[in-house]
Amino acid sequence: MHRRWVVNRTNQEYITYLSKTASISPVLAQILVNRGIKTPEAISSFLNPHISSLSDPFLMEGMVAAVERISSAVQKNERVLVHGDYDVDGISATAITLKALHLCGIDCRYFIPDRMAHGYGFKPLAVQYAKQIGAKLIVTVDCGITSFDAAALCRKEGIDLIITDHHEPMKDESSEFRIQSPKSPHSKIHNLLLPDAEAIINPKISDPDSELSLLSGAGIAFKFAQALSTAHARFAIHDFMDLAALGTMGDVVPLSGENRLIVREGLKLLEKNIRPGIRALKQVAGIEGKSLKTGHLLFALIPRINAAGRIANAENVLRLFLTDSEDEACDLASWLDGCNRERQQIEEKVYQEAMHQLEQKGARSVIVLSSEGWHKGVIGIVASRITETFYRPSFILSIEGNTARGSARSIPPFDIYQALTQCKTIVREFGGHRLAAGLELDVADIHAFEECMNSYAEESLSAEDFIPVLEIDATVDLSDITFDLIREFDMLEPFGFGNSGPLLGSKGLEVIYPKIVKDLHLKMKLRQKNLSLDAIGFDMSSCYQQLGASPTVDAVFTPCVNVWEGNTSLQLNLKALRPGT
Repeated sequence: MHRRWVVNRTNQEYITYLSKTASISPVLAQILVNRGIKTPEAISSFLNPHISSLSDPFLMEGMVAAVERISSAVQKNERVLVHGDYDVDGISATAITLKALHLCGIDCRYFIPDRMAHGYGFKPLAVQYAKQIGAKLIVTVDCGITSFDAAALCRKEGIDLIITDHHEPMKDESSEFRIQSPKSPHSKIHNLLLPDAEAIINPKISDPDSELSLLSGAGIAFKFAQALSTAHARFAIHDFMDLAALGTMGDVVPLSGENRLIVREGLKLLEKNIRPGIRALKQVAGIEGKSLKTGHLLFALIPRINAAGRIANAENVLRLFLTDSEDEACDLASWLDGCNRERQQIEEKVYQEAMHQLEQKGARSVIVLSSEGWHKGVIGIVASRITETFYRPSFILSIEGNTARGSARSIPPFDIYQALTQCKTIVREFGGHRLAAGLELDVADIHAFEECMNSYAEESLSAEDFIPVLEIDATVDLSDITFDLIREFDMLEPFGFGNSGPLLGSKGLEVIYPKIVKDLHLKMKLRQKNLSLDAIGFDMSSCYQQLGASPTVDAVFTPCVNVWEGNTSLQLNLKALRPGT
């Protein structure tokens, strides 16, 4: 796929200043500036995060009221129901909240909706269950911000409600609501429709431009637990960071601010295997004993965790997180591994059918595909794959009777949640974020919905918006690539959304000894002046034929250390090539 190469540049004098004052290389200084870290103090904070830098959770809107209600539940010996979600973020958030409440002395139970039987979100069925078990309080995690019917039923049944969520609240130009704030007891929230609750903890309501608004559902649960640990002083908040890290990575939120700290510290805790369930899951995933990186979470642990909620029941994941039994942990981890294999087969079948349908109808600005029988547990992954392949927003809808339920994924220039808001008269319900959403609509309205989405996209996007951007952090000479530079890059970890591995660019490189390795990969040496370095491009064998089109090439790469048969050398991990300019 053609990509626009964009090189980020900053005033060179300022880069030199940052390099000297922060004692880092100019290349690292440029990379940090690209990530919005532009002062020596911010650089020090970013490169050396510490748990002591966690913000005061009581500064979050609704936190004081929530903790006071929990304290009341402790005093009255009330039963509390924790309502979660079936993905890794929701399950992690549920486990954090259950454990924290238990350590506060609360008698707590949980409800995890079944994707197939219940669908997403906090619904009246859960309130009925709370009444059945005698719960006087419901705490939602990773859901609830648009659950008006369930909240109203709570009030009717005399069950109090605390909502902790990170999803977008509904907006209504004619509405105005008040919520309590420790900073401003009479703060006014304009244009938001909020459920009736004792407390709502969601930074997207009160401070949508703050870094806390970027927290995942598990991140919000972590802040709630942090507040409870401060108020009740019965546990160490650090012990929850492994679960919070899984939810944070699974929900693909930017790795900056507290998200970065949570994942950085959480990875260390995941390596220590403090939970039998996590240890057993690492074993079946083949990563036990390895130094954990974010890639191990994204490609080994999280797909197995999510598999249960996609094709079975996610309650077993919660049991895995909370069990103290090694035998139970091994059994559950093995079961999850089997679920993941089954999920892969189902996903591939739906993907191939969706691709065939797309070939028949062609790709518009927004891709909308629908069919009966598509498994609702995998349509989100299929939407992600299609968006990645075609660089178009995509909706994958599963039809059952007169109802179509779907998942959407988008590209950075297109706010999918805002687009759904523009088409809200056509859909029954929807929710989500800028880049991902879920929805439900009548089958008879699918065509009208597709037209509405494409009309909005054609008005709001330019032709250039449909060309993916390859953002290059800095241009370098090959002589800049050293072992010291790579050690500096290690300080940028953990890598993920919003803090990707650094991409460097270099021009006018001579290609030496190019060859295809294992039919897929491209291997060569790249020379500039008198220096040559090994380079490998994984899944880039298609570029081999282009190498003779110009005497030199421009390359985008991430430098790394290659260890082979006891020898250590510098290597360039190629990301893109083009004829020399």
